[in-house]
Amino acid sequence: MNASKVLKYPGLYFKRAGQGVSYLKNLIKPSDVDIDPTKLYGEDLKQELEKVKAQSSEFKNEKEVKEDYDPKQKLKSYRYVCKNDAGQIVKGIFDGRDEQDCRVFLSNEGYEILEITERGKGDIDISFGSGKISTGDLSFALIQLSTYIKAGIPLIDSMRILSKQTSKEHLKRTYDKVIYQLVLGEPFSVALERQGEAFPSILINMVKTSEMTGDLAGTLDEMADYFTKTETTKKEMISALIYPVVILIVVIAVLIFMVVKIVPQFVGMFEQNGAELPAITQFVLDTSHFFTSYWWALIIGVFTIVFTFRWSYKNIREFRRSMQVLLMKSPVFGKVVINGEVATITRTFSSLLNHGVFITDSMEILMNLTNNEIYKEILSRTLIGLSKGSKLSETFKGEWAFPVVAYEMIVTGESTGQLALMMEKVAEHYDMLHHNAVSALKSLLEPMVILLLAVSVGFILISIMTPMFDMYGQI
Repeated sequence: MNASKVLKYPGLYFKRAGQGVSYLKNLIKPSDVDIDPTKLYGEDLKQELEKVKAQSSEFKNEKEVKEDYDPKQKLKSYRYVCKNDAGQIVKGIFDGRDEQDCRVFLSNEGYEILEITERGKGDIDISFGSGKISTGDLSFALIQLSTYIKAGIPLIDSMRILSKQTSKEHLKRTYDKVIYQLVLGEPFSVALERQGEAFPSILINMVKTSEMTGDLAGTLDEMADYFTKTETTKKEMISALIYPVVILIVVIAVLIFMVVKIVPQFVGMFEQNGAELPAITQFVLDTSHFFTSYWWALIIGVFTIVFTFRWSYKNIREFRRSMQVLLMKSPVFGKVVINGEVATITRTFSSLLNHGVFITDSMEILMNLTNNEIYKEILSRTLIGLSKGSKLSETFKGEWAFPVVAYEMIVTGESTGQLALMMEKVAEHYDMLHHNAVSALKSLLEPMVILLLAVSVGFILISIMTPMFDMYGQI
């Protein structure tokens, strides 16, 4: 046998083995393997969820949208000038498919149309934000709407009152578009749904359920209470951080003032006396020189870092997830985030269950509700598990970001048939824990920031006083 052929055998063997493994991998498709959703993350988890939605009948309930309505159709914007019943001139903006839409709407509102003109490219609205109605405005509007309906005022007239009372132009435009959908005979839930992201999905689903039960006013009251609690939690967190942030800004301002204005005055004195500067003083002087000479570079650097961080957090999912994991696993901030997220998720879940919303639909609403990637992944794995016949409690088992107490309450709720009630109790419990965590955070941050101010100012004073004592000692 030729020696060269013998030497080729090992390489040929591994080559054929590799080809065999590749063949088997291609032969065994992912759909044929029982994938464990707890081990899926990122794009793999997203793809598995999409596949489950496509295959499972539980996710095939399409939204009812009339054939003559295209949700992707771009609406035209018109400015109108009208006269109301009192003879007053009313000006506004209406978004519709054509001018006829605008005329029909204004006529139904009882206006005498004086002028309607399509807005040109140069006629733009200068506005900031995503177009969503704020939680505070939404809660107030729901309370008003519920009150009008309880007083016997029809829904469409209640919306008209709401539109006329608001002083915010973007709210009036949104309410007017809802009114127009109601005039066309659409259900209230469909009218809300067709406003894009203006109204949250939880409200739309609750209203959809209430239309079947006939208790719209009660649902609006519950939603108003829900959004009020959500807004209170948010304001509580903001108020806890305002004082430490203000102190921190004062600390930074004081340090910059001392480094830029006070420290340079001592440089000449040290040079004239030929004082030997210790390392701490030299460091402060170098810092002062950098601030005074390269302040523009510092501003550019800070702006670049902040802009890059914000852009990365908003657009790069893995970066956002990493930052959220880091925050959630930190000693004090972690409790604030986890308790707040669990309280919000369980409170929303309880409301959805109480109104007869399917669990799978509830999970999708919760996924849209939270901005935390960790909880989005947990809810995605829950959806996958539910589609494969797992119990709800089983899908939450072992998740590090979902506390054991909350998990045990889900188990209890499932075994007793009181899942909605248990979720409500969990929300109350973690609301209290979140409040305590925020209070603890506030109590911790305030002395820490004050200590930072004292240490920083003391460091600068020591750096200045040390060479001065040395000079006096040589006299």
